[in-house]
Amino acid sequence: MTTRAPAAATPLLPQFDLEALDIDLFTGTPGPGSGQLFGGLVAAQSVIAAGRTLPEARQLHSLHGYFLRPGRHDVPIRFTVDRIRDGRSFTTRRVKAHQSGEAIFNLSASFATPEEGISHQDPMPEAPGPEGLPEWEQVRAEAIGDPTARRADSGVEVRVCDLPGSDRIARQRNWLRVREPLPDDRLIHTAALVYASDRTLLSTAARPHDIPWSQRLGASLDHAVWIHRPVYFDDWLLYAADSPVAHAARGLIFGGLFSRDGTRIASVAQEALIRDRRNR
Repeated sequence: MTTRAPAAATPLLPQFDLEALDIDLFTGTPGPGSGQLFGGLVAAQSVIAAGRTLPEARQLHSLHGYFLRPGRHDVPIRFTVDRIRDGRSFTTRRVKAHQSGEAIFNLSASFATPEEGISHQDPMPEAPGPEGLPEWEQVRAEAIGDPTARRADSGVEVRVCDLPGSDRIARQRNWLRVREPLPDDRLIHTAALVYASDRTLLSTAARPHDIPWSQRLGASLDHAVWIHRPVYFDDWLLYAADSPVAHAARGLIFGGLFSRDGTRIASVAQEALIRDRRNR
C-alpha cells in the first residue's frame, strides 16, 4: 500500500457521524465549504442513515437516488428513513434528505444477507498504477489555467490515467482512495465508496465535446450503485467509466470500481446534466 496523502481540509468521518434525533430520524453536517454541496456526500450520508436502522449483518447491495435540489454548506441536513420492507433475505429502506424544509435528495436502498451463489465478472480494464500519476485537482487547475482553482475539501484523492484533451473518447480511468484511515465498520467503508462513486463521471460524458473545464455547467441528476463484493476501501480502487450516449444536454455514464487485484467491487450508473456556457 502506498503512503497516504495528507488529510483533506474536510475529513469524511465527522460528516459520516450522523446524530440520531429519533428512531428513524437523523441529522448530519454538510461540512464547511462554498458553492453547491457535493452530491456524493448527501448520498453517502443517506446510506448511513438507512444502514443504522437494520441489523449489521445485512449489507448494502444496491441504491437508486435522485438529486432534487442543490445542497448548501450552511444548513444541517435532516434524513428521514422509511422502513419499506424487512424480509428474510432483503431489507428495503427509503431515505429523504431535507434542508430548510425542502427535499434535496431521495434514496431507495436495498440491503441483503450475504449468501453463496453464482459468481463471474469481466476482466478489469488495463491501467497504469496510481503511483506517479497526476492528481485530479492539479489537472483541473492546470486545465482552467488558475492554480488557485485547486480545491482541498474532497475526502477522496483521485489520480488521473487519461488526461483531458488526450483524446475525445467518452471513456476514462481514474484511481480513487480515501484520504484518511477508516474505522473497521463495513457501513462506513460502503458509504465512502458511494461518496467516491459520484466523482469523475460527469467529465467522462463531456470528453467528446471538448468543453473547457471553465465553460462547463453540470450536475448529477440521478445515481445508482450496485455492490458486488464486501467493501474495504482502505486502498486504491480503479474507477473505469464510459458514456455510451448523450443527448438534450444529458449524458449517461456507466462505471466499474475494481480493487488492485482486478476484483470488481461495485458498478455505477448516472445521468448527468452537462451544458456549455458558450452556448448560453
